[in-house]
Amino acid sequence: MFELKKTEGKARRGEFTCAHGTVQTPVFMNVGTQAAIKGALSAEDLKNIGCQVELSNTYHLHLRPTDKVVRQMGGLHKFMTWDGPILTDSGGFQVFSLSSLRKIKEEGVTFSSHIDGHKIFMGPEESMQIQSNLGSDICMAFDECIENPAPRDYVQQSVDRTYRWLVRCKAENARLNALPDTVNKEQMLWGINQGGTYADIRIDHMKRIADLDLPGYAIGGLAVGETAQEMYDIIEAVEPHMPTEKTRYLMGVGTPSNIIEAVARGVDFFDCVMPARNARHARLFTWEGAINLKNAKYQLDENPIDPKCDCPVCRRYSRAYIRHLFIADEMLAMRLSVMHNLYFYNKLMEKIRNALDEGSFDAFRREYSEKLGRRI
Repeated sequence: MFELKKTEGKARRGEFTCAHGTVQTPVFMNVGTQAAIKGALSAEDLKNIGCQVELSNTYHLHLRPTDKVVRQMGGLHKFMTWDGPILTDSGGFQVFSLSSLRKIKEEGVTFSSHIDGHKIFMGPEESMQIQSNLGSDICMAFDECIENPAPRDYVQQSVDRTYRWLVRCKAENARLNALPDTVNKEQMLWGINQGGTYADIRIDHMKRIADLDLPGYAIGGLAVGETAQEMYDIIEAVEPHMPTEKTRYLMGVGTPSNIIEAVARGVDFFDCVMPARNARHARLFTWEGAINLKNAKYQLDENPIDPKCDCPVCRRYSRAYIRHLFIADEMLAMRLSVMHNLYFYNKLMEKIRNALDEGSFDAFRREYSEKLGRRI
């Protein structure tokens, strides 16, 4: 259930409620692909850095430890000891990005495991069954993630098939939620808008999936090579056709600047591996811009990563020390850096929400959108 509390231009301040709690939006979901944050952060750590929603991946958990094991362990919440909301991606992106050998039919996709090469079939029903076994609060529809650029004819065919798959996902999700032994009977299905960079295909698809009256909708297939402006143009084209009273999720995006700009265009939910991935390579976010901690100029720097940050890392450790950990190839370097970057993203969303509450989001956007994109 989503309640829109306030708007400032297109930007929205809301509250989303599900079986495992209430989420203040706009929100950034912290990505734990295989039920863990890469960088050795636990569920307890996530609580301490302000995470509201954890995101895990259907494809990866289906392969390891298998969704059936997770179900036997009581579902993903119990398995990873996270008691807050969880969203599971459908696996569609990984099927189409990690598996070089795949065959798409109306029934679904046959592909090879990226681990050992064994053949796997996944269609809408299989994706829903896996996500039901995981017991997430939000399950995403199984869709085809189209390469960019792609021929218009193929994009149209793919989008039509993705719509038919969504209809099947909706029926299967309803069936599974009605079973007596379902892990999470309140699991919500969100639909995904596709269409590459063809605005008219995107708009037509959004209109069709909106008619299915799902609890939430995502814009997928972006941040895959198009320019930031092309991405913003697509959001602006699709947003007027997204139901006002439903959550809006921009998948796989992005930089702090991308997030601020997408909030200004009406998006509520975000996820991206970028903050954790960048952190593992010593690229860290600050309120003045991004820094590379491996640079020699930080060798004797006693300052925290960001003097304006109050995360557990910045309260205790110096740039010089964390740089040393990276140079020495110590695992602690990744843990501390990932903790900082995810805290930064969670704090960014909190500041955005506060600005919306105060009616000052436009001023916040002017101050930070460009600044946070700088490298210093």
